[in-house]
Amino acid sequence: MTNVPPTGLGPSELSDLAVGCTVLAGGGGGDPRVGLLMALHAVSETGPVPLVQLEDLDPEGLVLPSGMIGAPTVMVEKIPNGAESKVIRSALEARLGKPVVAMMCLEMGGINGVLPVAWAANAGLPIVDGDLMGRAFPEVQMCTPHLHGISAWPCAVADERLQVITYETRDNVWLEKLARNTVSTLGGCACSSLYPMTAMEAAVPTIRGTVTTAISVGSAIRTAPEDPFDSLDAIIPLARLLTGKVTAVERRTEGGFVRGSAVIEGTGVDGGRSLTIEFQNENLVAIENGEAIATVPDIITLLDSHTAQGIVTEHIRYGQRVVVAVFPAPEQWTSEAGLAVVGPRVFGYDVDYRPVHAAS
Repeated sequence: MTNVPPTGLGPSELSDLAVGCTVLAGGGGGDPRVGLLMALHAVSETGPVPLVQLEDLDPEGLVLPSGMIGAPTVMVEKIPNGAESKVIRSALEARLGKPVVAMMCLEMGGINGVLPVAWAANAGLPIVDGDLMGRAFPEVQMCTPHLHGISAWPCAVADERLQVITYETRDNVWLEKLARNTVSTLGGCACSSLYPMTAMEAAVPTIRGTVTTAISVGSAIRTAPEDPFDSLDAIIPLARLLTGKVTAVERRTEGGFVRGSAVIEGTGVDGGRSLTIEFQNENLVAIENGEAIATVPDIITLLDSHTAQGIVTEHIRYGQRVVVAVFPAPEQWTSEAGLAVVGPRVFGYDVDYRPVHAAS
């Protein structure tokens, strides 16, 4: 099925985007509802936000990949001010000496798939049809520019009090450490812009078309005539690991992340089986009988078994009826360089990555 990019993001596209980027996030990115409400309010005042390709922009103009950083459990209650993007933009334009010509989603996940649209609307800027992860990941260096030797700094972090901190660090891993500590001090989450690039520089690392894909996923689920899973599978390949019920959840917020696990007991044809999903903001691994049957960078997502809508890690609850689904990882992450940054061993799992879709 061909995904035709919309020319602008209005209320209908935003609602579908919120659903789609939650499905494709791998459990992370934060609850999209606050970001969706802010984006809907913004476009009600400014009109639809233009959706553009990098080639449509001044090649020397700045593109700001932006989003929330911190623990998704905190984002549910610690709501953004809405003006953070203004102080972030001013700080980075002053530091880099170039005008910002577009916003971009830092990741295609949860609140970070829709909140940058609100920021773009308020700034009178377009948003790029792409992002730097093609899903959601928990750490700053887990973005595609890192694979190409591009620095995440200068970057800026701002809280709801409009306190803005800019960073210039020795490398992207150090930026992750310093920014994460700052975010913890600010209350557990904050707004940020990382990897500021010109449109020309962004052309190589950007994962293209992800906004359009997420909107198509949301639209397919919303308009499904019968089984939403069939409609979803027509947009992006879906492997079902197990259909069942959440029987246990352990979750804690520490160090600027939400960490934990969930147990899903199989029902119906999957009766007698059990999967454990372990997560650090995002779902990292699915374990059955002590063996990892799916790992990052594949996109492991819990979907509501009736509606096919995604469930972020902070909203996993006992008794939920779910389908544990896996979507293929973006190609940049399955390379040797990509796996060295986001593969299972990076998160402490002594297993090699085996793509679920190649084995199915």
